[in-house]
Amino acid sequence: MIKVERVMQSSRPCDEVVAYLADFSHAEHWDPGTITCEPVDAGAPPEVGAQWLNVSSFRGRRTELRYELTRMSSDRLTFVGRNKTATSTDDLHFEPYSGGTRITYRAHVEFHGIARLATPLLQKEFERLGDEVSEQLPAALDKALGPSGPGARRP
Repeated sequence: MIKVERVMQSSRPCDEVVAYLADFSHAEHWDPGTITCEPVDAGAPPEVGAQWLNVSSFRGRRTELRYELTRMSSDRLTFVGRNKTATSTDDLHFEPYSGGTRITYRAHVEFHGIARLATPLLQKEFERLGDEVSEQLPAALDKALGPSGPGARRP
């Protein structure tokens, strides 16, 4: 199994961060591999059981996973994506930190069948993607929610 963890901060409060990230279609803005991410039931609120079709690019190949929100609380979101080749889990933890939010992002990818043989070779590539997430996710939050703190203006 591939495991990646990154910790990052946002200047926005936890409730705003959780509300934004609970809509997994926003992965298009913060996940470097995501090309599109569409809700299965357009217009439905993000809640446990909600699903999205995610089309990603990885190492030049397109792949589609069906993600489901499996856990949602004020301090944690868990999304599990599946297809015939892999099960991917994005687990996000939130805690107040310095007037904003500390986000701990954990990704686990388990390959199935013969694809499992590639697991050791792909860890480094997933580490690179984790680095990109740690840059893009806080920037996406600032862009969507606006900066916070002294002198910041809300749209």
